[in-house]
Amino acid sequence: MGSEPRTAGGGLAGSLIETSFGVENGCLMIGGLSARDLARQFGTPLFVYDTGRMRASYRALQQALAGFARIFYSIKANPNPAVARVFVEEGAGLEIASGAEFLTARRAGCDAENILFAGPGKGVEELRLTLEAGVGEIHVESFEEIAHIAAIGAHLGKRVPVAIRINPIAAVQGGAMRMGGKPAAFGFDEEILDDVLTAIAARPELEVAGLHLFTGTQILDASVLLGQWQHALDLGRRVGGRLGCSLRTIDLGGGLGVPYHDGDVALDLAALGNGAKRLSDQVKADPLLRGTSIVVEPGRYLTAGAGVYLMAVRAVKMSRGSRFVITDGGMHHHLAASGNLGQVIKRDYPIVAANRLDAPPLPPATLVGPLCTPLDTLGRKVSLPELSQGDVVAVLQSGAYGLTASPAGFLGHPMPAEVVIENGSARLARPRGTFEAPLTSPLPLPIPKTEMA
Repeated sequence: MGSEPRTAGGGLAGSLIETSFGVENGCLMIGGLSARDLARQFGTPLFVYDTGRMRASYRALQQALAGFARIFYSIKANPNPAVARVFVEEGAGLEIASGAEFLTARRAGCDAENILFAGPGKGVEELRLTLEAGVGEIHVESFEEIAHIAAIGAHLGKRVPVAIRINPIAAVQGGAMRMGGKPAAFGFDEEILDDVLTAIAARPELEVAGLHLFTGTQILDASVLLGQWQHALDLGRRVGGRLGCSLRTIDLGGGLGVPYHDGDVALDLAALGNGAKRLSDQVKADPLLRGTSIVVEPGRYLTAGAGVYLMAVRAVKMSRGSRFVITDGGMHHHLAASGNLGQVIKRDYPIVAANRLDAPPLPPATLVGPLCTPLDTLGRKVSLPELSQGDVVAVLQSGAYGLTASPAGFLGHPMPAEVVIENGSARLARPRGTFEAPLTSPLPLPIPKTEMA
């Protein structure tokens, strides 16, 4: 990768480029390939995923948690089968939240027994599909699910191992989006755990095999994660005492965060690893935990930094003294970057002019997409150089909760392609496309390959 000086792309963006990408002839390099060339070859808007970065993230986390926990990739973060396959090849299991994700996981090459199924409202058909296929573990989250799984187990003539998802007490909550410690649709409240154990024990078709705790997402403080993990082990010890044996699994959830905004401090993986070692010693020394398989299920931590969303500039205009850069991509593909995916305070992702990193920046601009709504704003104070039609803008940290977490059908704009880069070679992982027009409409208009001049 190039090492030439840059005059644009400071802050978090500059740091990410320095450590994870690179620059050649003023262009952002992704996996050794030019963002400008990728945009020309595959068209824009475009998601690009560097599998080398994914593998590096996985291996670093695996090393930090060695001897303590096995990693299951949470496929909801990025369900492209080419992405999921990377982690299957690395030895990870997969965590799913729907029947469709189960099929995706299987297409990615994951054995059914290495798949965990969580989610607050699983359908009976989804449960039947996964149980008939031999899914590794179902995480029950309501008394209705207990009844449904027991009935399916009876029909299949087998005893079904289940894990109880717990909505933990408030003392262990944390993260940018807190999913525990308050009234929630997720799991059973910790306060009624004994009632849940009694309900499962009354069903001979079911076996309590594990616990699952997930209290929050986007956690950047290792001490918060370690406190949650300790609480999960304490609950596992409690349940093991009641059952008279250790649980088969304790799922600690995900929640490992990545820096998205200037000022964010990356998760201290060394501190997390040191804490995991102490917890591992605790597990090995406790007869009620010894033999239990500990699981973590990160998603964004493994994929976010490997992804880049590329857009072509369509126009640059001034409005009452403010500069607006209008692109062919927007919130319909990347809702999270627009700040409309649960964020209370909207803050900019790291954004750079991918083909003009050697150009001096102008005063901050507003970066918007093509949609007819003010919500379609991807950057509010973005440091960008002088741009014109055909230049390429890149949103970094875009490998998680991008396309499939966005309202891609809104206003009928073309679906972007997705490309994976492996060992310096790019290949299409999902082609560009459009949405089917109503039956009464004429044939859809052709889609231009790229907005680049």
